[in-house]
Amino acid sequence: MDRKRVTIPQLMEWKKKQHKISALTAYDYTFARLLDESGIDLILVGDSAGMVSMGHENTLPVTMDEMIFHTRCVRRGVHKALLVGDMPFMSYHVSEADTIQNAGRFIQEGGAEAVKMEGGSRILDKIRAVVQAGISVMGHVGLTPQSVHQFGGYRVQGKNYLDARQIKKDALDLQKAGVFALVLEGIPMELAAEITAELEIPTIGIGAGPHCDGQILVTQDMLGMNLDFAPKFVKKYSEVGAAIRSAVLNYNEEVQSGAFPDEAHSYHMKKEKLRSVGNDSR
Repeated sequence: MDRKRVTIPQLMEWKKKQHKISALTAYDYTFARLLDESGIDLILVGDSAGMVSMGHENTLPVTMDEMIFHTRCVRRGVHKALLVGDMPFMSYHVSEADTIQNAGRFIQEGGAEAVKMEGGSRILDKIRAVVQAGISVMGHVGLTPQSVHQFGGYRVQGKNYLDARQIKKDALDLQKAGVFALVLEGIPMELAAEITAELEIPTIGIGAGPHCDGQILVTQDMLGMNLDFAPKFVKKYSEVGAAIRSAVLNYNEEVQSGAFPDEAHSYHMKKEKLRSVGNDSR
């Protein structure tokens, strides 16, 4: 039987049943279709596109227009998974009206079913405004990449008591504000387990241990496509990067040597056409 479209109420029900949620990122149609057809529950069009697809050092330069473009591309390949668009830096650090408008673009123009917003107590008013406007929001606490300069780099958060209590408070406050799920990134597994146990909404971990209600990774990381990036929390399920490099090297060598294309990869004219061409030449 064909898999049904994943919905937000279904994610909530899965938490109650302790059914784990699988999530990955996508930035284009080809990857989106592969993930969707493989049964991934939630696909995030992450602002990590800034690093993975655009080559930036961090996510901060990514614009709304770029995120809408990527979301539209992913939408065309997704038919079952829940699609979430990642609101980029400075798209919700503005007025409530502008925040709602930007969130609405993901739904109206990008075709997403929800948006993700990074941060805790400082953005509660913006989250409430978006939720009240009828747009579903996924929260994100712990290591929030848009705050990389404030953190002094990509460092694990919540390692001391005070920081851990603040992250937990943020998580509870976000739940009250109306988020339907919460990404926990780069925090100790014990803290993630404590937060997951207390929240009624599902938690999606990335570098937060095994006790979250689901897990998310950047697809290119888990496929081994970023050859110079190997953080502790990423398990490589394949070495696609090395395979691509090997394939391209072989292609390059065969083109230069004349081995490709060979007869098997070339087209032939029909015999009667060849005779016609021969007659014309006389």
